[in-house]
Amino acid sequence: MKRIIGLAILGILLGLGSTTVQAADATGTWKWTSERNGQKMEWTLKLKQDGDKLSGTMAGRQNETAIEDAKVTGDEISFKVVREFNGNKMTQKYKGKVGADTIKGNIEVDRNGETNTRDWEAKKGS
Repeated sequence: MKRIIGLAILGILLGLGSTTVQAADATGTWKWTSERNGQKMEWTLKLKQDGDKLSGTMAGRQNETAIEDAKVTGDEISFKVVREFNGNKMTQKYKGKVGADTIKGNIEVDRNGETNTRDWEAKKGS
């Protein structure tokens, strides 16, 4: 009887272990298009993941910028991009859930003291 109970407990513990969230693999090149003022802009995000650490760059219309404060928690990533235009700083905070070939989430943009949020979806490219 003790052996059966012990095996049952072991089975439960092993079953619980299989429900943990595996870290996503965000490494790669991710692309998406956004529209602003009637103009389409293409974005390229290059990420390198090492455990829960994340580094990379984002390229848009004008230049390539390093991402900051980047991390991975399970299958979720977060980072920010800080750019300066004509003396004004703009901070974009990205959060997303990584799938096999997509990242879906939202962007929080702080510009001139105003915060706006919008959705983003990037697809893994070459």
